[in-house]
Amino acid sequence: MTLSMSRAEREAFLAETHVAILSVAEAGRGPLAVPVWYEYEPGRDVRIVTGGKSRKMLLLRAAGRVTLCVQDEKPPYRYVTVEGPIAFGTLDVERDWHGPALRYLGTQMGEAYLAGMAAALADAVLFTLRPERWQTADFRKWRP
Repeated sequence: MTLSMSRAEREAFLAETHVAILSVAEAGRGPLAVPVWYEYEPGRDVRIVTGGKSRKMLLLRAAGRVTLCVQDEKPPYRYVTVEGPIAFGTLDVERDWHGPALRYLGTQMGEAYLAGMAAALADAVLFTLRPERWQTADFRKWRP
């Protein structure tokens, strides 16, 4: 018996709305691990927006690759971890800024968030993660 997800299962799970933990290497200490919103469509790269002057951004530029982990915290547990190189792209404000805010927060709270964070958009940067390595588990498959 394997708890691993098939390609279709892992891509469908990653495409759901989860807060992910992004991990990026940092010289001289453990990796920086921070929660992030993301966008993913099966077969595509993962899209993430971050502040251009953040510590995370400095580390992303230096490392050139990251690990992203998403999970379902309710039993039976499931998770998907992807690791791979990153690239910096052109921010599509509607898709990469407005879309995730509304997806994660809903219309009312998302609109309030966008209004309050409008100034942060000035230095926002899009980066994409190309999944090269996957690790998965789906405990719904476990049979005692």
